[in-house]
Amino acid sequence: MEPRHRVSRAAIELIKRFEGYRQAAAQLPDGRWTIGHGHTLTARQGAEVSRDDAEALLLYDLIAVAHALNEAVFAPLTQNQFDALASFVFNIGLDSFHQSGVLKRLNEGAPVQAACAMEMWRKANVGGERIVVDALVRRRSVEKTLFLTPPGEAWVAAPSPILKPLLDTDAQDLVPLQVPVEVVAELEGDRLVVRREGEPTPAPVPPDDEDAAGPAKAAAEAVSARLSTIFQEPGDDPAAEDQARTHPEHIPDAPHPQADFAPPLDEPPHEAEASAPAAPFDDPVPFFLRAPEVEPEPQQPSPLEPWRARVETEDDEPRGGSLFDDPAADVIEEEPPEDEAFDEDDPFLSDRLVIDDAAPADFDAPIVQPLPERPQGGLLTLAALAVLGLTFFGGGIFWATYARAGGGLLGPRLVGGLAGIAGVGFFVVAVYLLLDRLGRAAERQARGHS
Repeated sequence: MEPRHRVSRAAIELIKRFEGYRQAAAQLPDGRWTIGHGHTLTARQGAEVSRDDAEALLLYDLIAVAHALNEAVFAPLTQNQFDALASFVFNIGLDSFHQSGVLKRLNEGAPVQAACAMEMWRKANVGGERIVVDALVRRRSVEKTLFLTPPGEAWVAAPSPILKPLLDTDAQDLVPLQVPVEVVAELEGDRLVVRREGEPTPAPVPPDDEDAAGPAKAAAEAVSARLSTIFQEPGDDPAAEDQARTHPEHIPDAPHPQADFAPPLDEPPHEAEASAPAAPFDDPVPFFLRAPEVEPEPQQPSPLEPWRARVETEDDEPRGGSLFDDPAADVIEEEPPEDEAFDEDDPFLSDRLVIDDAAPADFDAPIVQPLPERPQGGLLTLAALAVLGLTFFGGGIFWATYARAGGGLLGPRLVGGLAGIAGVGFFVVAVYLLLDRLGRAAERQARGHS
């Protein structure tokens, strides 16, 4: 029978320190009542207890905790481990302990991992928000320390020069992402309310546009102004505006009294444009961004121009006749005119052919030569090959069966087996040649009938 552990004084003092003492009963947010050192089973409205009675109620509550630990934990425990677990179970409850990873690690024989798993129970609902509570972090730390404290003076030495601590990246979850919140329990009449200690730190607010003015913004505005003066629109030139106000005769849009830009009627449009003076601000592109003007190359006369002109003139003439005319009459051998020069180097005029669609086409059928027939042996040869195969097969089987064993590598059985395999090959070849001969004879007969 396994020994039954009992809660020691160390566990009682640890629980009393973190649970606190409440003389009068107070109602919890879930509707229950609490009194003394976290006692809820028999607490009721208007009840009061002294410190001694509160400790007696605590010992009464620890009876169920000790019984649950002795029944659920199968691994051997020291007194310090049992006391730390008693405080831990009293805080999270029996149902949560049976489903926790702490109990699983304990029964697996991993007490150090079980102690680390105790630190994961550090959050609580405060004002409808699930947050890390500072008091729970401290309580888990004390319980873990008591759990890992060996009995007596049996401390395991871990000198730093020999065991240099390194970062454990697998334990990142032990570091809370948020700052643990300090809470305080206050009474509002008979009701117990939990509040934060101070207001949460507000999120940083982005600065306004006026506050964002600084050296970077001033430098950006200076660069923008400089670029606007270099790459400006045609109507945004301040010098042009001043010149227009002082000398209105230089405005491009205003008609000049001494210049008439209307071209004469008998002058071509392109000559009129060339003769008209250019406006000073017509081109918005600066001179240093203009593309260099490329003079057009003189066009060389193409050698196909005479042929193209002839085709164009021939296309205008009507072609063909009526559908009821004789097609042979349309084929007229036309002699080239004597006065027209014939260019032998012209690819379109040399090697001209007249194609008559109505003339019968000359088609020479290709000569199909029959395939040479493969020489075949006579029936006597095939019969001799089949008999030879059967003789080899029978002789080999007989020799391998009735011959004496021995003879080394090439014994009688091996020779008989090889002779039998050769006989089977000869017989198969004879049958194949016979079937091939019959098939060719049937094919020739079919060709003769057709």
